[in-house]
Amino acid sequence: MKIRILKDADAVAQEAARVIASFARKVVVERGRFVMAVSGGTTPWQMLRILVKEDMPWKKFHLFQVDERVAPATHADRNLTQLRECFFSNALMNKDHMYAMPVEADDLESAAKQYAGVISKSAGSPPVLDLVHLGLGADGHTASLIPGDPILQVEDSDVGITGIYQGRKRMTLTYPIINRARNILWIVTGAQKAPMLKRMLEADTSIPAGRVSQDNAYLLADDAAFNEMIPKKIRGKRRHDSWDSY
Repeated sequence: MKIRILKDADAVAQEAARVIASFARKVVVERGRFVMAVSGGTTPWQMLRILVKEDMPWKKFHLFQVDERVAPATHADRNLTQLRECFFSNALMNKDHMYAMPVEADDLESAAKQYAGVISKSAGSPPVLDLVHLGLGADGHTASLIPGDPILQVEDSDVGITGIYQGRKRMTLTYPIINRARNILWIVTGAQKAPMLKRMLEADTSIPAGRVSQDNAYLLADDAAFNEMIPKKIRGKRRHDSWDSY
């Protein structure tokens, strides 16, 4: 795991946008397109609003969802609602390259398989995403890989459906496709995340986030999340020009 610690959530959002743009430029030169999956959350929405102003190969940018709540179209609970607001002002991006999870379908299991097929068209078979952006919940969940849910045991499909969590079912990427990604970018802010961040960094498999591969993984966190609970060997580091190893 490579880490950078920044002062606050605003600084994390700024740095995350810069890092994603840098990845995109490099990957497009190497492979002709950049395929990313993004999670929701307050800091990520700020990150994406900054990202749309970055110098990026937008026509080669393909954007998928890491997870989505099962809710009606345009509902405030939907990550897609925020995604569209973030990218609405970006005339450079091909809007057909934003792929919404089909959570309005009557048959959600079939819809999950359909979405996995859509990913394969952009990222190969089996699909390998260039970058997966993940957040961390105060209960240790990431994506919609929820503590105690059967979705944690899925090994034979890349997209699945959860049980009800915080009032709604979810569609989510599963461990197989997340752990195949070329790069994983964690965005973690807020003191309430500190206990789970420590466990995640220790690869504690009793929490969902701890089961995500740390190979080719990067963490951007603020001081509040990366507090005194973190091992001394990496405590207090705040660097913008290089990544520190954990």
